[in-house]
Amino acid sequence: MSKLLTVFGATGAQGGSVVSYVLQNSELSKIYRIRGITRDVTKPAAVALKEKGVEIVKADMDDPASLVDAVEGSYAVFAVTNYWERTSQAVEIAQGKAIADAAVAAGASLLIWSSLPHISKISNGKFTRVYHFDSKAEVEIYVRGLPIKSLFYMAGFYMQNFQTMFRPKLGDDGTPQLNLSWPAHTRLPLIDIADTGKFVAPALFDPVKYDGKRFSAATAYYESGPLVEAFSKDAGKEVKYVEGGPEASNMPPEIATALKEMKGFIEDLEYFGPTGKEDLEWTLAQLKDKPTTWESFVEANGPWFGSK
Repeated sequence: MSKLLTVFGATGAQGGSVVSYVLQNSELSKIYRIRGITRDVTKPAAVALKEKGVEIVKADMDDPASLVDAVEGSYAVFAVTNYWERTSQAVEIAQGKAIADAAVAAGASLLIWSSLPHISKISNGKFTRVYHFDSKAEVEIYVRGLPIKSLFYMAGFYMQNFQTMFRPKLGDDGTPQLNLSWPAHTRLPLIDIADTGKFVAPALFDPVKYDGKRFSAATAYYESGPLVEAFSKDAGKEVKYVEGGPEASNMPPEIATALKEMKGFIEDLEYFGPTGKEDLEWTLAQLKDKPTTWESFVEANGPWFGSK
């Protein structure tokens, strides 16, 4: 009989990728059946998953009692929270701990937690306001003390961010430009978040081998050169790199604060911290399927500057 994999955020970017990957993988789809957790079982994305054979269950991360029922019978649980929904570390930490406690109470064998580096600790207190990183890291610390096998999935900088906040645009003089918060030489570990399933698959195949491991999830570290080159190919002309980033006045204060702190942290210690390069190389060596390259992502999601 197949094992039950329960996926929180099944209709979102990370959880949705896990669901899709398992359904499409000939091996994993035989090992696991999937339960997707959502607050609204009637929304189109949830209905679409149900039509694909996913069991859809209603639960609320703010209601621990509902989580116990949601994970009942699970062999593995994939959990992700959204700090930006409430912009509260206390809320995100409570939600993460509640999911972890429910997984343990249900007798689950594996918990895959969507974590991030603890920037306050890595920077020795220099950068303490990247709250959405630190809250996930605090939950990771908690999970490590529980009697359950675990994997910590650490997503890099979303390639999808270039479709929203960091989307390239035309300057006042009509020149296409990419405006980022960091100097041109800064290395960003980029991930197509639709590749999440590729990164958590190793733990689903072998929970014992990867127990307690962190997977630094990205295709590669990219400086501005390859970013601009891909956009230039799309635009049919040279795209200029501009250091500065989005105007703080055009975004919520919480995001502006986090972005300012992240700018300093990434310049000092890089996104995944001082061992990030080695950690990423190790992670990539564990994958069966290669992640999406930046060039492929840009090509698949163009045009980026209007009609060609």
